[in-house]
Amino acid sequence: MMQRFLVQILLSPFSLLYGIGISLRNFFYSRGLLKGVEFNVPLISVGNLSVGGAGKTPHIEYLIRLLKDYIEVATLSRGYRRKTRGYLEITPRMTAEQAGDEPLQFKRKFPDIMVAVSESRTFAIPKMLMDRPGLQAILLDDAFQHRSIKPGLNILLTEYSRPFTRDYLLPSGRLREWRSAYRRADIIIITKCPPGLQPEERGRFLEEIRPLPHQKVYFSYYSYGHPYYILNPNYRIELKPDTDALLISAIANTDYLLTYLEEQAGSLQVMEYEDHHYFSKYDVGQLKASFDRMESASKAILTTEKDAMRLELHRSYLIEHRLPVFVVPAEVRFHFGEGPAFDEDVRRFLLNFKA
Repeated sequence: MMQRFLVQILLSPFSLLYGIGISLRNFFYSRGLLKGVEFNVPLISVGNLSVGGAGKTPHIEYLIRLLKDYIEVATLSRGYRRKTRGYLEITPRMTAEQAGDEPLQFKRKFPDIMVAVSESRTFAIPKMLMDRPGLQAILLDDAFQHRSIKPGLNILLTEYSRPFTRDYLLPSGRLREWRSAYRRADIIIITKCPPGLQPEERGRFLEEIRPLPHQKVYFSYYSYGHPYYILNPNYRIELKPDTDALLISAIANTDYLLTYLEEQAGSLQVMEYEDHHYFSKYDVGQLKASFDRMESASKAILTTEKDAMRLELHRSYLIEHRLPVFVVPAEVRFHFGEGPAFDEDVRRFLLNFKA
């Protein structure tokens, strides 16, 4: 704890310089010297103030499920750490190297919707509308800081265990902007809450965040499903007290998932890498070695849906060595029975949208 505090003190001058740059940019936007582009299609932004780990992907999937049966919806991401450049419409047969892991996950799970990636959202949106004139809404992945576009509905996510109200600017902390940037949000979601969150804790969070009169605050958590085989989603297993599990993951924060798995499996070993890490041949070799050392008669390799997109690059190796890699699916749920209220907020925005 003391070491972390000292590091924050040492890095604070750099955070101040970073903050000055962010403040100038936001000042230009607030004074109209720089303007965000508006489009004649509803744009819903899902983002956060901190670097990674808030749960953007599952929340975008929640919105896709909410909307896809009623309107033509699409997603737009930058395709972080993909090995291609420029605008690209994603197909299910692409790899994570081509599409980025999260966009590929969207397309694999929802093949009927349009999924696109581009470094420039201002270029990508007109291109998407040109290719799909019937588009009725676009979900912007990780666009809270992308102020060159003005979304109609701004959804800000912040983690229950690491809320923006207790964080600091980069590099001494994890914030991309000053805490006050939360004022731009229309909806704030406290993510990855404990399944048994109490109303008293909800009240404490509301006092800490101090939402503005126009802002709605919701509390969400994950509902995990039975793990499915990475190469055949129809084959599932059930984690039992006698199951020994080996988790391989490269996401920003595994704490929430680890808490769940420790309650479900008999024992749990973990191989963790940096967020969006591309697993090498050496990594999967280490995975096999670790799995082979497990003496249990009931054992399995687990991973997340996002990690599965990158592990699949080693498909031949997994098949050759018969590694039982199972993917743990997660879906968003809302506390206090407020899911319908959130759904209604989204529907109301779409119904009231004027081009």
